[in-house]
Amino acid sequence: MNTYMKTYSGLRIDPFDPKPEEIHIEDIAHALSLICRGNGQVTHFYSVAQHCLNCEKEAAARGHGRRLRLACLLHDASEAYLNDIIRPVKQYLTKYKETEDHFLDVIYQSFGLGDLTKEEWDVVREIDDALLDYDLVELLREPMPEGGYQFTTKPDIEQRPFEEVEAAYIRKAKELMEA
Repeated sequence: MNTYMKTYSGLRIDPFDPKPEEIHIEDIAHALSLICRGNGQVTHFYSVAQHCLNCEKEAAARGHGRRLRLACLLHDASEAYLNDIIRPVKQYLTKYKETEDHFLDVIYQSFGLGDLTKEEWDVVREIDDALLDYDLVELLREPMPEGGYQFTTKPDIEQRPFEEVEAAYIRKAKELMEA
Protein backbone atom coordinates (compact mmCIF):
# COMPACT_ATOMS: atom_id res chain seq x y z
CA MET A 1 0.00 0.00 0.00
CA ASN A 2 1.25 3.48 -0.88
CA THR A 3 2.02 5.87 1.94
CA TYR A 4 1.73 8.98 -0.20
CA MET A 5 -0.94 11.01 -1.90
CA LYS A 6 -0.60 12.62 -5.29
CA THR A 7 -1.47 16.29 -5.63
CA TYR A 8 -3.04 18.21 -8.49
CA SER A 9 0.41 19.49 -9.51
CA GLY A 10 1.76 15.94 -9.59
CA LEU A 11 3.70 15.88 -6.33
CA ARG A 12 3.73 12.89 -4.02
CA ILE A 13 3.29 13.83 -0.37
CA ASP A 14 3.34 11.57 2.67
CA PRO A 15 0.34 12.84 4.69
CA PHE A 16 2.08 11.81 7.91
CA ASP A 17 5.39 13.49 7.00
CA PRO A 18 4.76 16.48 4.73
CA LYS A 19 7.62 18.84 3.92
CA PRO A 20 7.29 22.63 3.49
CA GLU A 21 8.83 22.46 0.00
CA GLU A 22 6.03 20.08 -1.09
CA ILE A 23 3.32 22.66 -0.39
CA HIS A 24 2.13 24.62 -3.43
CA ILE A 25 -0.57 27.28 -3.40
CA GLU A 26 -1.94 25.90 -6.67
CA ASP A 27 -2.62 22.51 -5.05
CA ILE A 28 -4.31 24.17 -2.09
CA ALA A 29 -6.45 26.50 -4.22
CA HIS A 30 -7.50 23.78 -6.63
CA ALA A 31 -8.53 21.27 -3.98
CA LEU A 32 -10.27 23.77 -1.69
CA SER A 33 -12.24 25.22 -4.60
CA LEU A 34 -13.66 21.75 -5.23
CA ILE A 35 -14.45 20.85 -1.60
CA CYS A 36 -17.87 21.87 -0.31
CA ARG A 37 -18.35 23.38 3.14
CA GLY A 38 -20.55 21.62 5.67
CA ASN A 39 -19.82 18.17 4.26
CA GLY A 40 -22.08 19.13 1.36
CA GLN A 41 -25.12 19.57 3.61
CA VAL A 42 -25.69 23.13 2.41
CA THR A 43 -28.34 24.78 0.25
CA HIS A 44 -25.93 25.13 -2.69
CA PHE A 45 -22.30 24.46 -3.45
CA TYR A 46 -20.08 26.76 -1.41
CA SER A 47 -16.41 25.84 -1.40
CA VAL A 48 -13.90 25.85 1.40
CA ALA A 49 -11.75 28.16 -0.78
CA GLN A 50 -14.58 30.70 -0.97
CA HIS A 51 -15.02 30.50 2.81
CA CYS A 52 -11.27 31.14 3.25
CA LEU A 53 -11.46 34.13 0.92
CA ASN A 54 -14.29 35.46 3.09
CA CYS A 55 -12.15 34.95 6.21
CA GLU A 56 -9.29 36.90 4.64
CA LYS A 57 -11.69 39.67 3.62
CA GLU A 58 -13.04 39.87 7.17
CA ALA A 59 -9.50 40.04 8.60
CA ALA A 60 -8.74 42.94 6.21
CA ALA A 61 -11.96 44.73 7.20
CA ARG A 62 -10.95 44.42 10.86
CA GLY A 63 -7.67 46.15 10.05
CA HIS A 64 -5.34 43.16 10.36
CA GLY A 65 -2.14 43.13 8.39
CA ARG A 66 -0.82 40.87 5.69
CA ARG A 67 0.36 38.16 8.10
CA LEU A 68 -3.00 37.56 9.77
CA ARG A 69 -4.86 37.90 6.48
CA LEU A 70 -2.66 35.19 4.96
CA ALA A 71 -3.17 33.04 8.06
CA CYS A 72 -6.94 33.41 7.60
CA LEU A 73 -6.71 32.53 3.91
CA LEU A 74 -4.70 29.38 4.74
CA HIS A 75 -6.48 28.32 7.95
CA ASP A 76 -8.25 25.38 6.23
CA ALA A 77 -5.40 24.54 3.83
CA SER A 78 -4.78 21.15 5.44
CA GLU A 79 -8.19 20.14 4.07
CA ALA A 80 -6.66 20.28 0.58
CA TYR A 81 -4.58 17.27 1.57
CA LEU A 82 -6.59 15.53 4.29
CA ASN A 83 -10.11 16.72 3.47
CA ASP A 84 -12.33 17.78 6.35
CA ILE A 85 -14.33 16.08 9.02
CA ILE A 86 -17.19 18.01 10.55
CA ARG A 87 -16.48 19.52 13.98
CA PRO A 88 -18.92 17.32 15.95
CA VAL A 89 -17.08 14.20 14.74
CA LYS A 90 -13.53 15.58 14.60
CA GLN A 91 -13.47 16.24 18.34
CA TYR A 92 -13.45 12.45 18.89
CA LEU A 93 -10.72 11.67 16.38
CA THR A 94 -7.61 12.71 18.26
CA LYS A 95 -5.08 11.04 15.92
CA TYR A 96 -6.74 12.68 12.90
CA LYS A 97 -6.70 16.05 14.66
CA GLU A 98 -3.00 15.63 15.47
CA THR A 99 -2.26 14.76 11.83
CA GLU A 100 -4.30 17.71 10.60
CA ASP A 101 -2.64 20.13 13.05
CA HIS A 102 0.83 18.90 12.01
CA PHE A 103 -0.02 19.30 8.33
CA LEU A 104 -1.31 22.83 8.91
CA ASP A 105 1.88 23.67 10.84
CA VAL A 106 3.94 22.52 7.85
CA ILE A 107 1.76 24.58 5.50
CA TYR A 108 2.17 27.66 7.68
CA GLN A 109 5.95 27.09 7.79
CA SER A 110 5.94 26.90 4.01
CA PHE A 111 4.35 30.37 3.82
CA GLY A 112 6.44 31.97 6.57
CA LEU A 113 3.76 31.73 9.25
CA GLY A 114 5.28 28.98 11.37
CA ASP A 115 5.70 31.33 14.31
CA LEU A 116 2.07 32.47 14.76
CA THR A 117 1.43 33.43 18.35
CA LYS A 118 -1.48 32.16 20.44
CA GLU A 119 -3.05 35.61 20.13
CA GLU A 120 -2.80 35.49 16.34
CA TRP A 121 -4.31 32.00 16.29
CA ASP A 122 -7.14 33.28 18.48
CA VAL A 123 -7.94 35.99 15.92
CA VAL A 124 -8.00 33.43 13.09
CA ARG A 125 -10.33 31.16 15.10
CA GLU A 126 -12.57 34.08 16.04
CA ILE A 127 -13.00 35.08 12.41
CA ASP A 128 -13.53 31.47 11.31
CA ASP A 129 -16.17 30.97 14.02
CA ALA A 130 -17.97 34.19 13.07
CA LEU A 131 -18.19 33.01 9.48
CA LEU A 132 -19.27 29.54 10.58
CA ASP A 133 -22.24 31.16 12.32
CA TYR A 134 -23.12 32.85 9.03
CA ASP A 135 -22.77 29.56 7.14
CA LEU A 136 -25.05 27.81 9.61
CA VAL A 137 -27.80 30.40 9.24
CA GLU A 138 -27.54 31.20 5.54
CA LEU A 139 -26.57 27.79 4.15
CA LEU A 140 -27.91 25.31 6.71
CA ARG A 141 -31.04 27.14 7.89
CA GLU A 142 -30.04 27.29 11.56
CA PRO A 143 -31.49 30.04 13.74
CA MET A 144 -29.66 33.38 13.97
CA PRO A 145 -27.10 33.32 16.83
CA GLU A 146 -28.03 35.26 19.93
CA GLY A 147 -26.55 38.73 19.51
CA GLY A 148 -26.54 38.45 15.69
CA TYR A 149 -23.56 38.06 13.42
CA GLN A 150 -20.12 39.00 14.69
CA PHE A 151 -18.37 40.21 11.56
CA THR A 152 -17.70 43.44 9.70
CA THR A 153 -18.18 42.39 6.07
CA LYS A 154 -21.00 40.55 4.37
CA PRO A 155 -19.60 37.19 3.26
CA ASP A 156 -19.95 36.23 -0.39
CA ILE A 157 -21.80 32.90 -0.38
CA GLU A 158 -23.06 33.06 -3.95
CA GLN A 159 -22.51 29.90 -5.92
CA ARG A 160 -19.44 30.47 -8.09
CA PRO A 161 -17.63 28.31 -10.65
CA PHE A 162 -14.76 26.51 -8.97
CA GLU A 163 -12.30 27.85 -11.57
CA GLU A 164 -13.22 31.42 -10.64
CA VAL A 165 -12.76 30.75 -6.92
CA GLU A 166 -9.52 28.86 -7.51
CA ALA A 167 -8.07 31.77 -9.50
CA ALA A 168 -9.20 34.32 -6.88
CA TYR A 169 -7.59 32.24 -4.11
CA ILE A 170 -4.28 32.05 -5.96
CA ARG A 171 -4.34 35.80 -6.75
CA LYS A 172 -5.07 36.70 -3.12
CA ALA A 173 -2.37 34.37 -1.78
CA LYS A 174 0.25 35.77 -4.15
CA GLU A 175 -0.80 39.33 -3.34
CA LEU A 176 -0.39 38.66 0.38
CA MET A 177 2.91 36.80 -0.04
CA GLU A 178 4.39 39.62 -2.11
CA ALA A 179 3.24 42.42 0.20
